[in-house]
Amino acid sequence: MNSDRLKLVFVLPALALLPLLGVLPLCGCTTKAKARAEARAAFLAGQQQGMMRMQQSQNPSVTVQGAVKVPMVPWTEDLTVAKAIVAAEYYGNDPREIILVRQGVANRIDPKQLLTGQDPPLQPGDILEVR
Repeated sequence: MNSDRLKLVFVLPALALLPLLGVLPLCGCTTKAKARAEARAAFLAGQQQGMMRMQQSQNPSVTVQGAVKVPMVPWTEDLTVAKAIVAAEYYGNDPREIILVRQGVANRIDPKQLLTGQDPPLQPGDILEVR
């Protein structure tokens, strides 16, 4: 048996086992231009994320997630949940649920609670999820 044929005998069955092992062989081609464009996009995304983190550390803020136009609200000492929702320009229907995440701990806030005047104060770095 010549060496090329011997390689095929052992390599082809091994390649067939890769998907079973959860390993996908590298298939397909990509152009150098496409690879460069993807690398550039990833680089720019990383830079943008880094800039946002720097801004957050310099200027304390609160993140508001949901149907809002302004997801980052500058933190002030008198900032409350209701004020943050208004500052974030919430455009959804009446919220069914509000989640306050502070230092990784999530607390549910009943939206009706805000209407009765119970409006919890916010701290820098808090995340509000308005659903």
